[in-house]
Amino acid sequence: MPELNLGALLRPELNELSAYLPELGCYSVRLDANEAPPLLGREARERLAEVAAETAWERYPDPTARELRGIIAARCGVSPEEVLVGVGSDELITLLLTALDRPKRRPPANIVTLTPTFVMYKMSARARGLGVVEVPLDAAWDLADESVLRALEMAAPNLVFVASPNNPTGTMVTLERLRRVVEAARDAVVVVDEAYIDFAARDQLPLYREYPNVVVLRTLSKIGFASLRVGWLLGRPDLVRELNKVRLPYNLGAVSQRLGALVLGELGDEVGRVCRSVVDERQRLGRELARMSGVEVTPSEANFLWIKTERAAAEVFRGLSERGVLVRSFHQSSGRLSSHLRVTVGTRAEDDAFLAALSEVA
Repeated sequence: MPELNLGALLRPELNELSAYLPELGCYSVRLDANEAPPLLGREARERLAEVAAETAWERYPDPTARELRGIIAARCGVSPEEVLVGVGSDELITLLLTALDRPKRRPPANIVTLTPTFVMYKMSARARGLGVVEVPLDAAWDLADESVLRALEMAAPNLVFVASPNNPTGTMVTLERLRRVVEAARDAVVVVDEAYIDFAARDQLPLYREYPNVVVLRTLSKIGFASLRVGWLLGRPDLVRELNKVRLPYNLGAVSQRLGALVLGELGDEVGRVCRSVVDERQRLGRELARMSGVEVTPSEANFLWIKTERAAAEVFRGLSERGVLVRSFHQSSGRLSSHLRVTVGTRAEDDAFLAALSEVA
């Protein structure tokens, strides 16, 4: 039997993509994935184990995630009909791209996003055949609103993705610049990704309440519960109803639903304590880095720091790796990213190990 000609069946856009594969090597200090450090108290951990043990393993999970959606709605000041939960923000991004892909002009439908930013906006869009227009952030890593407005005119996008706080820079977009974009994109959905909002001084929910074309994404992944893969979307009920048509049944497991509800409800104060501890450590780590010669730190509203080194980031990354410390480097992207590293805020001991290693290689 002849070999299958797979190339004749595959989407041609896949030729330009690579699989998202995080570094899996063995490192004594991992500060690369923007995970929260293990700061959760003993009582909270015991309560999580107790609730997980109550799961009816033989039953499908609640297909509507009613309890979890109700708690999220109360937390965000919206109705449950405005909440859609998914397997992290990633699934919700794919649902938006799948449902909202009708071209406005000639095919394909387009999205507008910023650069540098969360890579899955672009990857997921291209994997589904959508066009992607990327607008560089300005010199201060803020939204370049005039450039975005030109991109809106040129691309007529269905979706606009704005992460605030942004990954990898840790910066929040200026609210008035974002407002200009939202008002100019009246016939598009503007997705404001607030994955790191628990570490920020403000949020963008006022824009969601004011403008019907704004959608907000949030997640538990950055505040100590990445293993649960719980994300949620806030959107108008008519949009949520349509997204539910392309959502797979039982997309979020029972354990994730129950523990997510516990985290956002009963354990809310403990999670808040963890987030405040991360912010305190972020400030300490930033001060220590600012004292180092040849290192510049961008003020952050996330659980990581975006640092610039005089020495090439590729060399600093290798030096840190050789000393058992893993951070995130973007040197493959060249340009102004070639001198930057993203460093997750860890425990004090982990951060001190990173500082010691950096002092040897920067």
